[in-house]
Amino acid sequence: MANAEQIAAQILAAKSLCVSSSWLNTFLASSQRNIPASALTKTALFRVLASDIRQSLATNPTSVFPVDVSDPNVQERRLPGPIPVQVLDIEDIGTSLWSQVEAIERVERGEAIRGREIIRTISVGEDNEATGNGSSNNNSSVGTSSASGSSGHGPHRLILQDAGGTKAMAIEMQRIEGISLENLSIGSKFLLRNATVARGMVLMNPDSATLLGGKIEALDKPWREGRKARLLQKIGSMEAEANQTNDDI
Repeated sequence: MANAEQIAAQILAAKSLCVSSSWLNTFLASSQRNIPASALTKTALFRVLASDIRQSLATNPTSVFPVDVSDPNVQERRLPGPIPVQVLDIEDIGTSLWSQVEAIERVERGEAIRGREIIRTISVGEDNEATGNGSSNNNSSVGTSSASGSSGHGPHRLILQDAGGTKAMAIEMQRIEGISLENLSIGSKFLLRNATVARGMVLMNPDSATLLGGKIEALDKPWREGRKARLLQKIGSMEAEANQTNDDI
């Protein structure tokens, strides 16, 4: 069975994540004995990606955001990193709010869009059952990306948090594979290297942001369940502001 130092070194070499020794010792204490070192390391990495990095990762001055990272008075700065961060929120700022609400409602009705045609969808469980019985349904479609109609949309705006708890707003300057409302979970981890921060905004592109994956279930589930209500609230606020402006005029 590998010891904590070996596992920490392997995760650091593979993903540039500096795992907290206390977190790793707790993980090892709860793990079964006689597990191969390679399997134990993979399990530890999976748990790290599913954890709150404020508890699972150690920090040093170069692995966290500057405390004033969101200061809009700083025109531009470079963060050498590597800085591991987790996603707390994601918005598609390239798609109208009403379009996003309508996409959610199509999913709620069990519908998807294929071209200009609205089709019924089946659940993953039903699809697996049909496959197991050797049958298929050519008129059905499976997949959350097609069901929402937002795959490939963007750019996206995210709220990121480092292992020290500091939060920063980020924007997708160039398309980054894996960033979408359906495919990116709340709690997903990114590794930032040589990232530029301009006026308090982290500028993300494929060269500076590497998606490591992961999800914090306790954050992701309520975020998705409350997304439609948040969108409607934002639409209501915008309409109220517009009405107030008209009244003032």
